[in-house]
Amino acid sequence: MTGGGSEEARAAREALRAARERGAAASADSGGPGASGEEQAQADRVSPAGRAPRPSDAAREALHRALRERRGVPAAPDGADVGHTGAASDAGDGGADGIPTSSPRPEGADGEGTDPADRDEASDSTEASEAAEAARGPSSRPGDIAREALRAAREERARSRAREQVDEAKRPRRAPAPRVPRTTRGDRAADRRAREIRESLADAFLMPDTTDAPTPAASAETDTPPTSAGASTRARVTPPHAGGTGTTAQPPAAQPPAAQPPAAPPSMAAPARDGDHRRTFPPFPSRSSGDDGPFAETWWGRAWVTALEDGALDPARLARGRGYAEQGHVDAITVTPGLVLAYVQGSRPRPYRVQVRLRTFDDADWDRFLDAAADRPGHIAALLDKEMPQSLAACGVPLLPGPGDLAPRCSCPDSGHPCKHAAALCYQTARLLDADPFVLLLLRGRGEREVIDALSRLSAARAARAAQEREPEPLPGIRATDAVSRPDPELPPPPAPLPPPSHPEQPPVYPASPGGPDPFALDQLATDAAARAHALLTTGRDPVGALSLWHDAVRLAAARPGSGLTAGTRALYASLARAAGRTPGDLARAVAAWRQGGPTGLAVLEEPWDPPAGRFDRARPLLLAADFPAFRPWRNRLTHPRGHVQLRLGRDHLWYAYESEPGQDDWWPRGTPDPDPVGALTGLDTVGDA
Repeated sequence: MTGGGSEEARAAREALRAARERGAAASADSGGPGASGEEQAQADRVSPAGRAPRPSDAAREALHRALRERRGVPAAPDGADVGHTGAASDAGDGGADGIPTSSPRPEGADGEGTDPADRDEASDSTEASEAAEAARGPSSRPGDIAREALRAAREERARSRAREQVDEAKRPRRAPAPRVPRTTRGDRAADRRAREIRESLADAFLMPDTTDAPTPAASAETDTPPTSAGASTRARVTPPHAGGTGTTAQPPAAQPPAAQPPAAPPSMAAPARDGDHRRTFPPFPSRSSGDDGPFAETWWGRAWVTALEDGALDPARLARGRGYAEQGHVDAITVTPGLVLAYVQGSRPRPYRVQVRLRTFDDADWDRFLDAAADRPGHIAALLDKEMPQSLAACGVPLLPGPGDLAPRCSCPDSGHPCKHAAALCYQTARLLDADPFVLLLLRGRGEREVIDALSRLSAARAARAAQEREPEPLPGIRATDAVSRPDPELPPPPAPLPPPSHPEQPPVYPASPGGPDPFALDQLATDAAARAHALLTTGRDPVGALSLWHDAVRLAAARPGSGLTAGTRALYASLARAAGRTPGDLARAVAAWRQGGPTGLAVLEEPWDPPAGRFDRARPLLLAADFPAFRPWRNRLTHPRGHVQLRLGRDHLWYAYESEPGQDDWWPRGTPDPDPVGALTGLDTVGDA
């Protein structure tokens, strides 16, 4: 290489070194107070797009400067664009020398989709081709100068990368972010829906705040919304600007939470569904901190606690459960046969569903328990006073649970037996037993009303049996020989009879019982019996003693107040008709005839007869005189020609009116009996249609 070439290479290296120093200064402090105007302009020429200078730019600038100096072209001013000027000069020079040159590339020609490393390699290839074109000359090879400058720039870039790697190794490393697998549009939509559902259900089971005014600590805690288990808090970072350094967005200032309705009801129990076999008790208030006495006060409540503690495997869980119970973490308690159910608030916002099972008694166990309770009336009185005698609990039936009889179950992940939530429910159940021992009987299978009814029936049956088995007391008397040998004494006259009551008295009210007779039917029978007794007392004869079963059934049905087959009378009519061997329709027709004329009216309905001449024969002229058509006679009946009205003559010489649908021959008694046939038809609505 000639001396001129050495000088040009040296000049290119110095220019490249100066460009690197200016680029480093510009990248370290762009636009700072220490940068001069010339250095800023040079940095702008090196990196026109506002980015850090690249080694290819410095090499290209050194190559253009070397070509201009060799050909005697004046240097471009500081404010000119090096890339465009150099490209234009290369194009002109190349055309003059006959050397083919590449066409200039405008800024931004590299598409956005092109990788920066690819653009650097393309620039390096372009620089190498330009250096090869410029190296063709008789005395020097500018391409060698450009290649040396490019090689030096690449070495400098490798050294800078090595320094950056060393600095990166000295910094504390962060945990790499987990790689998120690529998802399709459908997966993203499903993830979004699942996230929305999780957010909506995050506070769906939060227990309501029992304090009226929040404390400062509680306010500080409520500033940060609770997250579900296993969920991490995501920091929202604002993406960096295209031309600047990315900065993390500062979180907004904490604002007081807005008043929102409670996410869960005050209680998850349903007392509206209570009955004899289901009872719901409100939650107990928290106990005072200084109360260190026993949790249960009665002996049967303490026996329940003893069964819990003797069957527990971990005393620590029992202590925590007792603390939960004392702090009022147990919601309303629902008791059903063999089951105690409640929701217990634990360390998480959502309460846990806790249930404790206990074996129920079978029928044989209940019979033994009820027999033991009915043997002593004091047991029944103690139960009614909410007491549990120890002799009743020791009657041969295991009324109170023993160790291992309580079977807890909880929705929490704790596998302890029992967990602290189940222990809290058991402690609160002991307080329930203190207040009402019938809760224990309900757990064993029967409700309070059922137990009391069974004890009442047993007591009444035993009292009646004892009265029957009791021997009559011996009456004072005399020996038979003395009675026979004694002469008949003069007896005093009998007392005068009491005056009969003016009317029969009202019978007592009969209570209703499940499966028992109808109280209204009992009242009707008692009233009828009182009326018959009063008639027998005052008149000396029974007015219904000679009635048949059918006539007596019709009389009882007719004596029931009201009219028509209502819901109450249908059952009575069905039972009476079944007893008499008739249908309810026949009974209803007979009741109408009985109400029309008593036993004679029922005989007119059921028994046709041949009346003697006289009154029956005079009825037809009377009807014709009243503008009625000629009625058709048959035995004791006169029927209208249209077949909808009929007159029947009774044995009491009264006319009874009947109605029917035309041509149906379905006759029902109507109106009141009358000696005059025209008068018997006067009150009928269908007479005007004749």
